[in-house]
Amino acid sequence: MTTDCQKRPWNKTLAIWAFAVIVLGVIFSACTNESRQDGILEIKFWAMGREGEIVPDLLEEFEGENPGVRVLVQQVPWSAAHEKLLTAFVGDSLPDVAQMGNTWISEFAALNALSRLDELAKASPVIEEQDYFPGIWATNRIDDSLFGVPWYVDTRLLFYRQDILRNAGIGRPPRDWAEWMQAVTAVKQHVGESNFALFVPVNDVEMQVSLALQQDVPLLREGNRYGNFSSPELVAALDFYLDFFRKGLAPASSESAISNVWDEFARGYFTFYLTGPWNIGEFRRRLPADLQDDWMTAILPGPSGPGASTAGGSSLVVFEDSAHKDAAFRLVEFLSRPDVQQRFYELSGNLPPRRASWGGDRLESDPYVAAFREQLERVLPAPKVPEWERIVQELRTVTERAVHKQWTAAETARELDSRIDRILEKRRWLLAQNRGGES
Repeated sequence: MTTDCQKRPWNKTLAIWAFAVIVLGVIFSACTNESRQDGILEIKFWAMGREGEIVPDLLEEFEGENPGVRVLVQQVPWSAAHEKLLTAFVGDSLPDVAQMGNTWISEFAALNALSRLDELAKASPVIEEQDYFPGIWATNRIDDSLFGVPWYVDTRLLFYRQDILRNAGIGRPPRDWAEWMQAVTAVKQHVGESNFALFVPVNDVEMQVSLALQQDVPLLREGNRYGNFSSPELVAALDFYLDFFRKGLAPASSESAISNVWDEFARGYFTFYLTGPWNIGEFRRRLPADLQDDWMTAILPGPSGPGASTAGGSSLVVFEDSAHKDAAFRLVEFLSRPDVQQRFYELSGNLPPRRASWGGDRLESDPYVAAFREQLERVLPAPKVPEWERIVQELRTVTERAVHKQWTAAETARELDSRIDRILEKRRWLLAQNRGGES
């Protein structure tokens, strides 16, 4: 016969287990609804650098239009962004939405980390593919699937001194390679031995990539399996780039070798400078008042007319593991509205990726921005392979050595292709396993 005293330990054990089950249920419920607090749906949004500081100023309106939704913005430094995204992917801790550099999209798409947005974009009353500059939209499309929506666009073109150009006998900025070489040669003769016509930092690759994109051949060949820089067209682009240094038209130095670009531009150390839209504000702030009417921007010359430039910038992506994709995409839509993009430009200086967003007074009336508007119709994406960032590093290393006269253009191209082919070796193997080598 069992006594009450013998029953109590068992009953106590049952009570403890029952309590544990309740606690675990509460914890599990909290975990599965961790983005809901007090009935509020919380969307986690990672934004990089300066954009992370600015974007909260836009979100009060979004939250007002979407009652019950709150956006939690985490600012991530650009220097740590790529590693943080990869670490979060491995640790299953990615946010719902993130700003992502366009050249990273192929890498995270290959990891199956990004949600395909084709159906949502097609059904959206806000996002209109035909309104976006084609080259920047293309950066978000991998193998016919849309993985992001462009947020802002970054490209490179020429900033130049109008007064020096006129004094050198050149009446307008160059529009093709022949005019460009003629202009910088005339400027060099005018400014003398201690100054230069053009500043292209040797530790940067934007000019090399842009000149290559202007050729009517791919930078990678055979389904992005091998480097293509040894093709005659890309060797010619490298040769044109190296000519600026061979002829003494540009200094073989990096930005760290000069005091700062604004002071050197102001004193006439160089007349042409390849850079991006953020420098419009910097030139306005940093150049002396008596020079404010003496500088301007111009599209990048191409082999036989206005040329292509790089399709940089950032896009908005929704992650595949997000539990709140519909709300996350509503945030993407909000930040894609032309009126919101105009306000974003006023806060950040970042150029809108769609034509309708260029209707604001500040954009339409700014003479320095006009060349960027023209250039954006001619931006082209870099090869959309996960290995592109590594390829860019090799391009920087190899061309810098060529600038210091270690190799000819053809030798540079062969060395670069050799390095690219080694980088793409795993890609070739993976593609060979996929349907007998079909990409």
